Amino acid sequence: MPQPSDARGPGEQAAAPGDSGLGTITTAVPARLDRLPWSRWHWMIVVGLGTVWILDGLEVTTVGNIASRLSEEGSGLPITAAQVTGIGAALYVAGACSGALFFGRLTDRYGRKKLFMVTLAVYLGATAMTGLSFAPWWFFLFRFLTGFGIGGEYAAINSAIDELIPSKYRGRVDLIINGSYWLGAVGGALLSVVALNTGLFPKNIGWRLTFGLGVVLGLAILLVRRHVPESPRWQFIHGHGDEAEHLVDAVERGVEKEKGRALPPPAGEITVHQRKSIGFGLIARTVFAHYPKRAVLGFALFIGQAFLYNAITFGFGTILTTFYDVGTGSTGYYFAVIAAGNFLGPLLLGHLFDTVGRRVMISSTYILPGLLLFGTAWLFDRGALTATTLTACWCVVLFFASAGASSAYLTVSEVFPMETRAMAIAFFYAIGTAAGGISGPLIFAGLTESGVAGDTALAFCIGAGLMCAAGLIAAFLAVDAEGRGLEDIAAPLSKTESGNGGTARTDGGAA
Repeated sequence: MPQPSDARGPGEQAAAPGDSGLGTITTAVPARLDRLPWSRWHWMIVVGLGTVWILDGLEVTTVGNIASRLSEEGSGLPITAAQVTGIGAALYVAGACSGALFFGRLTDRYGRKKLFMVTLAVYLGATAMTGLSFAPWWFFLFRFLTGFGIGGEYAAINSAIDELIPSKYRGRVDLIINGSYWLGAVGGALLSVVALNTGLFPKNIGWRLTFGLGVVLGLAILLVRRHVPESPRWQFIHGHGDEAEHLVDAVERGVEKEKGRALPPPAGEITVHQRKSIGFGLIARTVFAHYPKRAVLGFALFIGQAFLYNAITFGFGTILTTFYDVGTGSTGYYFAVIAAGNFLGPLLLGHLFDTVGRRVMISSTYILPGLLLFGTAWLFDRGALTATTLTACWCVVLFFASAGASSAYLTVSEVFPMETRAMAIAFFYAIGTAAGGISGPLIFAGLTESGVAGDTALAFCIGAGLMCAAGLIAAFLAVDAEGRGLEDIAAPLSKTESGNGGTARTDGGAA
């Protein structure tokens, strides 16, 4: 059981206003969670939390591919394709950035479970309303709210997953879950082909059904998610130590019954001063003053992957139709192929992040795809590629880049203290999303639509260059987090010197 105390270690942060009555607690909860073998309980977490990215990929890809249908007379929505992919996409991005920051703050304050239920409800409700669009303003409003919900999902879910999954498996699970977005993208690309078939559905019905399918799948996920518990790590820091102990007790009993053997003793305890909330000022000082090199690493990884993905995927259909005369109704097949490559990367490479190590794998999955994209740009500029071979090149590039992009979310989730985790994910996600969703299109739009091969090749080179630069930064600054408990990588701000060591240290480097 937790051992409360009135002592506060030297250097311990004073309790925030409203924290009166909360003392210190010594607990083995983190070590107990990290020493669990993989079990049915962990699969429940993966299904309940991770599968929402499949829905995100399904919906975003579908919207991009049905833009041309929405603009046709008889679609039931008086809107142009440029408005769908321009204003609609920009509002989705703005919503995602806003939602990440808004819900990220609430997730750190009120808990993971409350917020990942709320964010999924917002996402599903907005998606359903998008399918009922009758005017552009309605469509734009609910595209923003859909993004608002999915931005909150990134903050709430990534923090919960990393705090519930044992350290031995954390890297591969996080990468595969984030990479599952592309599994949804495959479905979205193929679904759009069906939805655009007027032999099956009228023009004003098919595109609406794609949103309806996303809602049905999301409701199924919501039913599973009800059983996903609150993070015990969040609970013991925020004054719910008894609940954390009871939860972990129940999980351990279930795992021991499933495996038919007793669990080994946990490897140590931690002592923290419990607190209800952390102010924005302390969060900012922690991320930028205490861990400046990790902050630089987070910026580099998110911006690098954002620009690479926009260099390849922005104007994807335009590139195929302009340079290779691919019909607009067939671009979904090509996108399904590169989306499959994106998913296979984290799936097949994820375990190496836990075995070979974070530094080697993160830097490699940024530098290698950057170099391959430089080569693709050179071949494209020379006119040496066909639609098929260009798609094959993109598949290889994104096989590695997808693992790297997913590792950006893993990195910012595990290298900052527990109390700032959701806000750190939200902040860097917002920066990367804004760079990719706002700056990227502004830079790449004219390049990919000019019809000049050299301009499109330049777009590829910009993405490739930023990806290589991020990889080099990772080679020097990446944190060797494989197999380590989250509290060992970055001590909680509330950690005291009694029990298991000192207060949260500054990184001074990336150790």
